[in-house]
Amino acid sequence: MITVLIIEDDPMVQEVNKQFVMKMEGFKVIGAASNGVEGLEKIQELSPDVVILDVYMPEQDGLETLQQIRSQQESVDVIMVTAANDHETVKMALQNGAFDYIIKPFKFDRIQKALEKYKIYHSKFKNERSLSQQQLDEFLHSPSAPKKLNNVNELPKGLNEVTYKQIISYLREQELAKSSEEVADGVGIARVTARRYLDYLVKLGDIKIELKYGGVGRPVNRYSIIKQTD
Repeated sequence: MITVLIIEDDPMVQEVNKQFVMKMEGFKVIGAASNGVEGLEKIQELSPDVVILDVYMPEQDGLETLQQIRSQQESVDVIMVTAANDHETVKMALQNGAFDYIIKPFKFDRIQKALEKYKIYHSKFKNERSLSQQQLDEFLHSPSAPKKLNNVNELPKGLNEVTYKQIISYLREQELAKSSEEVADGVGIARVTARRYLDYLVKLGDIKIELKYGGVGRPVNRYSIIKQTD
């Protein structure tokens, strides 16, 4: 579960942002603050994974807060959600490591896109002590992969791009075929959810099912990526 702290001085906007985050699978809002000073205290107290940060706030604005987060080397990522759209503010936020920058007013699909991208980033990097160039390129530049496995624009209703890509990425990394339960645990989703994605990928012809018999009980379906050839 990715933990989120919202730093926003407007109570109504704070609640809207909270509701948007709560719509996203795998995210949990663990706190809120109404200015940068309180926000820094909450970061140190709660250790969130990511902060949704406004710029225009009393006592201490979002840019100063972001700079302090970096100078204090807090292990937290920041998504700016603000009405500030001037060149200097945007540039300074990005230079100080903002993961994304969303300008108010915005629609749900924009913050959804930011959180989906963050979820991929978080799943790829949270447990890695070192990274290969290929791993970095896959996230930073999204290189082409086999067409079927990247055809996310036509996903059936109820399936989302982030989980779809996570399952594909997980199966590509496995040397042996995995059961739906193992896939669910590996990606961090419910088993019934994993089965829906796996069944869809089987229909596409991108993964195959192997029937494995154990010592006791019914055989178990195991799934693996069908290797692509040029």
